[in-house]
Amino acid sequence: MIDFHVHQPAVTSAGSLPYTAREYADYAGRLGIELSAMFTFDGLRRPGKAANDSLAQFVAEAEGRSVGFATVDPNDPGAAGEIARCVSEHGMRGVKLHPWVQGFSAHTAGLDPICDVAADLDIPVLFHDGTPPFSAPLQLATLARRHPRTTVVLGHGGLHDLWREALAAVQSTANVHVCLCATPPYAMRRLIDRLPLERILFGTDGGLFPEARQQYVALRIRQLSSLALSEPERRAILEDNPRRLLRLS
Repeated sequence: MIDFHVHQPAVTSAGSLPYTAREYADYAGRLGIELSAMFTFDGLRRPGKAANDSLAQFVAEAEGRSVGFATVDPNDPGAAGEIARCVSEHGMRGVKLHPWVQGFSAHTAGLDPICDVAADLDIPVLFHDGTPPFSAPLQLATLARRHPRTTVVLGHGGLHDLWREALAAVQSTANVHVCLCATPPYAMRRLIDRLPLERILFGTDGGLFPEARQQYVALRIRQLSSLALSEPERRAILEDNPRRLLRLS
């Protein structure tokens, strides 16, 4: 299983991380997670080189069980160059953006060079979605239609309130994918039943608690198991689709 939505832990008040990358990777492995797509947490509030370098170091310490996604400020004129640096220097496999926390809309002009460089590098751009006013799925679908070469991922499948809008966003826009992360089980089942199977991913939202053993990650996997996925569904959502987007062999 590949978990497409995991956070590097936040730095504690003592200035250190609450657990190591290996400790989390070992815990995830016991739950059947082979690989985690990892995003910075602190860097969403302070995006830039330092946050991306910290994430790259954390990912490296996981010894092949994590891949990193760069985070940038869309209003930074050097954002596209920072993404290219993260890919070339650190081997990062995507971009994570959070319109709600970072305070930008899908119409922000700085998103255009970000989407262009992501398309050129063949990496996905994953957005937090499901929380208005800036993170509604159809807003992000509008951005995706402006950039048809760019793979856009709705990072939460619309959460609890906007999953129907996430469904419409994927159905109406060919380059939009959905990650079932914090989406309630009944909504996950509806999305799987109604969307092209090749555009569905799964994530746990791991990393938000200050210990390596995270009960929410285990809960999300139990919820996924409750859906009784067919073998083609399981293979596509948990293996084939994330491997394709992350350019893994």
